[in-house]
Parts: sequence; structure tokens; C-alpha cells
Amino acid sequence: MKSKVLASLVLFTLVFTTNLFANEKDIYEFSWLDPDKEVFVLQNRKFRKAEHLYVNAGGGITTSGAFVDATSIQGRVGYFFSEDWGLEGIYAKNSGKENDTAKGVRNSGGGGTGTTPFRRIVESYTGAMLLWSPFYSKINTFNRIVYMDWIFGVGYAQLKEHNNKLRFIDGPISEGIETTETHSGIMWEAGLKFYINESFSIRTDLTAIHYSANNVATTGTSMKSNYDTTLSLGYTF
Repeated sequence: MKSKVLASLVLFTLVFTTNLFANEKDIYEFSWLDPDKEVFVLQNRKFRKAEHLYVNAGGGITTSGAFVDATSIQGRVGYFFSEDWGLEGIYAKNSGKENDTAKGVRNSGGGGTGTTPFRRIVESYTGAMLLWSPFYSKINTFNRIVYMDWIFGVGYAQLKEHNNKLRFIDGPISEGIETTETHSGIMWEAGLKFYINESFSIRTDLTAIHYSANNVATTGTSMKSNYDTTLSLGYTF
């Protein structure tokens, strides 16, 4: 009984009275490692974002739109005023064309008399976001530590697109007429920033825009979405 009480007291003391400190400058020393190598504790941020301006350029693909294959070229410029919070502006130039699915719908009736596939093709968009980056990670691979930041953003965007909006001719007969439209909407993104060194980095992003637009085949409006997945090279000043 006394041993159980003693063990409980020791456990209580370790849990509630022992102070353990590990700050960003602490280094674990392992005698079996190369003397030139240093292993930093998890709290350490080797690369800093606060009070730094950066630019990114890259491209990727549009993952939304069943009848369209599209690509996106993006440019980003941003500034982090703390390690967790920043601002970013983005411009994207997109290009797209009808894919094989759309061609199959057009030819479904034989002799090119199938149904017209109604679609939207995004031409470009411009936006600004508030960024939040509270998490970072270290990946140890091939005896090399890769430092990575998680980045989330939300903001506002203007998007330009063209679609083949439906026009009725003599009752039930209709055809798609190419129409260019501009919309405003909510933009959000999720990204991963992989550091190469203090100046260069590689970043992957999923960027989404949600906006309200007139339907191309029916009356009324509904929410539309555009999703771009991109890879870019960044430079931090």
C-alpha cells in the first residue's frame, strides 16, 4: 500500500511540479551523429516569414468543369506581417477548350446531331486574400530535413469567363451563343510551402472561387465554382 502511495506522489510531482523548457534555440546533441550536424527541436522555425515580401510564379490545371480541359498560369505577390498572418494578391490567366466528353455529347445522336454541352471556360481572375499560416512541419527524407509551411487564405476575386448560353429559336429549337461575363465571388485557398533555402521555395496550392451567375440552359442564377491546382516557384526578399 505504501509503495502505491509513494508511486502516486512521484507521478504527481513529475506531472505538476516539473518544468520542462525547449525553446527555438535548443539543440539536441547526439554523439553518434556527424559533429557537423545539428538536430533542432520541433519548436524551431529555421525559415521566417514575418516582415518578408515574396513573389511566386507557376501553373497548373483546372479541376472543375466536366466538358472543359483547362490550364492556369498564376502570379502571386504577398507579405507576411507576422509568422501567422499575411496578405496576398493573385492573378491567373486561364485557357481551356472542350474535351472529349463534350465532343461525345455533341455526336451522341450520330452525324453531329447530339445535344449541345453547356459549359463555362474561365479566361482569367484577379483576387486578394488574407493568409493564415499557424502550422509548419519538418520532413526527414533521404537524410535531409525539408521545412514546410501550411498556408490557408480567404478573400475576394473577380473572374472573367465565357459560356455558350442558351438561345431559343422558333420555340423548342435552341443553340448556344458564346457570351463573355465578369463575376465577383469568394476566393479561398490551401497551400503547402516547401523551403529550398532562405530565398527560394516551392509551393503547391488549391485555389477556389465561388460566384453567382446566370444558368446557361435555364432561367435564374446559381452558385458556380472554379478550382485550380498549381505548382509554383517562389522567391522571398
